[in-house]
Formats: sequence, C-alpha cells, structure tokens
Amino acid sequence: MEIMYYIDKGGVIMYILLVLNIIGFTTMIVKFIEFTVAKSKMNLLVEDIYTRLKSHSLEAKQVVGKEILSERMVEYEKGLSTVRIIASVAPLLGLLGTVIGVLGAFDAISKEGLGDPNIFAGGISLALITTVGGLIVAIPHYIGYNYLIGMLDKLEAKIAKNLSMKIYS
Repeated sequence: MEIMYYIDKGGVIMYILLVLNIIGFTTMIVKFIEFTVAKSKMNLLVEDIYTRLKSHSLEAKQVVGKEILSERMVEYEKGLSTVRIIASVAPLLGLLGTVIGVLGAFDAISKEGLGDPNIFAGGISLALITTVGGLIVAIPHYIGYNYLIGMLDKLEAKIAKNLSMKIYS
C-alpha cells in the first residue's frame, strides 16, 4: 500500500506528523550544510576571532575569546532545538492518536455492540497507524539531533584549540 493511504487513514495527527517531519528534516539538512561549511572555513573563523582580541592582554584574550566563541556557537545552535522538540513531541502525538483511535473503537462498540469486528478494527487501525507514524518521525530526528550536536561540539573544540594555539604563539 501507498504511504499516503496510511497518512490519510491516520487522520489529522498523521498530517501534523508529516509537517513536523518536513520541518525537522529541512532543519537538519540546513544545519548539516552550515556545520560542514563552518568546518571548512574554520581557519577564517579563528582568524576573525583572534583579530578581535589583538588589543587585549593575554588573560583578557582567553576570557574574551571564550565569550566570542560561545556567542558563535549559540548562533550555530539556532534551529537545533526545533529538531529536539520534534523528536520529543512526535511519539506523544502518536500516543494521542492511539488514545483517540482506541476511544473511537470503544465508542463504536458501545453504540453498535460486538457483533461486527470491523467496527472495532477501524479505531484500532487508527491507533496503530499513528503510533507507528510518531515513532517513524521521532527516531530519525533523535538520531539527527544527537549527530548534529556532536558535530557542533567537535567544531567548537577544534576552534577553541586553534584559537588557544594562536593566542599562545
């Protein structure tokens, strides 16, 4: 069966998950490119920070250099919280769909009785589809977020090391 069939069958929650998935993957791709470019231009970044430190004493260079680097890293981190939020919220949305589906199934049973299993199956189907959808969205976002944080940490460490070498040389 086609993926749009499942999205349609899962209802509004699956469409919300689809939108979140698009936003999250777009953010992760943009951040990956941004970090890769920053890594390739690391020497320019170190030089830029060092230029801003030239008029300071050695002790001040260390402190101010860390502050400038910290400000840069905050700029790079922008958007990553969106990915983290999507990774956290997606399974909860899947669970909400599960509860809504089961509630619908029991509501149908209370109105129609247990004579026709198809009445119960529709609600359970919605429940399972949204649960799977929530996990399908959450897992890659969780992995992507952690990978990007690792990239950012390595970039920060390399910049700090190169800046320290430049300050002490």
